[in-house]
Amino acid sequence: MKSIFLKYKPYYGESLKLAIPVVISQLGHTLVQMSDSIIVGHFAGTISLAAVALVNSLFMTPLVIGLGISYGLTPLVAQNNGRKNFKECGLLLSNSLFLNMISGILLFAAIYFGTMLLIGHLDQSPQVVTEAKPYLFLLSLSLIPLLVFATFKQFAEGLGFTKQAMLISIWGNLLNICLGVIFVKGLLGVHPMGIKGVGYSTLIDRCVMAIVMAIYVLRSPIFKQYLKSFAIRNIDRIRGIQIMKIGAPVALQYTFEVSAFGGAAILVGVIGLDQQAAHQVAISLAAMTYMMASGISAGAAIKSGNYFGAGHHQNLRMSAISNYHIVLAFMATTALIFTFGRHLLPWIITSDQAVINIAAQLLIIAAFFQLFDGAQVVGLGILRGMGDVNIPTIFTFLAYWVVGLPVGYLLGIKLNLGVNGVWYGLTLGLATASVLLFLRFNIISKKHRRDNTIPILAKD
Repeated sequence: MKSIFLKYKPYYGESLKLAIPVVISQLGHTLVQMSDSIIVGHFAGTISLAAVALVNSLFMTPLVIGLGISYGLTPLVAQNNGRKNFKECGLLLSNSLFLNMISGILLFAAIYFGTMLLIGHLDQSPQVVTEAKPYLFLLSLSLIPLLVFATFKQFAEGLGFTKQAMLISIWGNLLNICLGVIFVKGLLGVHPMGIKGVGYSTLIDRCVMAIVMAIYVLRSPIFKQYLKSFAIRNIDRIRGIQIMKIGAPVALQYTFEVSAFGGAAILVGVIGLDQQAAHQVAISLAAMTYMMASGISAGAAIKSGNYFGAGHHQNLRMSAISNYHIVLAFMATTALIFTFGRHLLPWIITSDQAVINIAAQLLIIAAFFQLFDGAQVVGLGILRGMGDVNIPTIFTFLAYWVVGLPVGYLLGIKLNLGVNGVWYGLTLGLATASVLLFLRFNIISKKHRRDNTIPILAKD
């Protein structure tokens, strides 16, 4: 173990320096929904909490489609920065901002004209559906400013500047929590809004975050050399296609995973109201650790992109393996927290004892799939940094929709294992994805290393 640590020690340092601010920033996306669940669970009741679970299961798919498209910018900026092609970075930002604004508007329209009609035909409790509709509308509207924020965030992170998005996310979440409590509970003279209150707080929070992040990038001196070519007139089809060639498959990757979990929530909703609320509690906690792992993945994508653009494939491989070590160590720690805190952690979100008892069982399963979840998301990030996105997209489809969700349906519904059976299927899907993605990385990274003659860079 000591020899392995010493071998990868320089790479651990550079990976963590990039990843830690991104982890905190990525955690912000989950904490918005986590705080919504906490506020609703304690101040609005179990029916409203079940409505949050239903909305999140439907909203997560368009959310990750939008965020996935925005992620197409990061590896391209990282690769061009590795080649010292600063002008191209500004041109890519122009096109990414345009694409993300268009995708935000289209996704909002799809939810408003599609999902709002679909929600009443999913065999869910009528009370839950009534509570869910206004919340879904406000959450979908917040997609537009969120994707503007994501554009500038991904640009800055692609250049290795990760701390500012972290700070904006922290302050944004504090704003979201304060406004959520005020609106839901009805404080400071505001009329109690119930579940709609967290919808309004999230919308306001994301608008503020978008404005602040844009001002930071456009006015900071450190980005001046990259922004000389940033202009509306520089929007063109070629760079738009470049971004979409990475962004669209990444969006599909996240869509296959998140929609499988969303489908699982709907299956659980058929089983019962308490089970659906417990699923929301457990998945909120698991999603928090997943988003932290995805921050490590984002850092891995940035370093992979830098090394790939510069042609340093041996350094790329060493850096990538160090990120696997980091995420496995982190997820092993969270697995222990889930195991020993399974009866305590659900109290963060709800005080309903029946819901807590079910959620405690699910956290045991969540503890087990932590390692697979971390490995697969880091594998996706490493391959994304190398520009390898098409085959991993096929892997994610097979893992979640051919293996995970069908097995969950078989075990949970057909064999009457209930919500636990649904989660067993999800675990198998994550395990399948993590193995396939690691094998893919191992094969292509060794091939690039054999074909490359540039030696390992000297490390401090």
